[in-house]
Amino acid sequence: MSEGAAAARVLAALKADGATLAVAESLTGGLLAAALVRVPGASAVFRGSVTAYATDLKASVLGVDEGLLDVHGPVHPVVARQMAEGVRRLLGADWALATTGVAGPDPQDGQPVGTVYVALAGPAGTEALPLRLSGGRDTIRHGSVDAALELLLRRLASGQV
Repeated sequence: MSEGAAAARVLAALKADGATLAVAESLTGGLLAAALVRVPGASAVFRGSVTAYATDLKASVLGVDEGLLDVHGPVHPVVARQMAEGVRRLLGADWALATTGVAGPDPQDGQPVGTVYVALAGPAGTEALPLRLSGGRDTIRHGSVDAALELLLRRLASGQV
């Protein structure tokens, strides 16, 4: 499913539930928010986003544990979960998505290119999905957006809110 179709489905499902969404992005650098706001009527559901590209912003803005960042770096499943929880709290949303990873061209903090975590925070808790994506920088970034949207779609479809 294309980013646009997935974003439209996410927004329609959230609107039907009367729920809101926020996103925290690192490697995707605003692509996830852009996919959502491309959909007409997104403002009825989408609260906003934080692009915390620099590691220190993950801690100071989103509340990610500094010790965790010092030990594991920004590409870690718990970092992704804390990013999602932080932006959900910060922007007052029912649901939140987060992306963190290595888009390339070089490895980062011992993590190979294509290592990505997307996370979802919602009323029933938080989860992180590990990804191993291949391809160039743009392919990895767009694949991360697709995975984040699909993660939320699966949760909404399962009824585990």
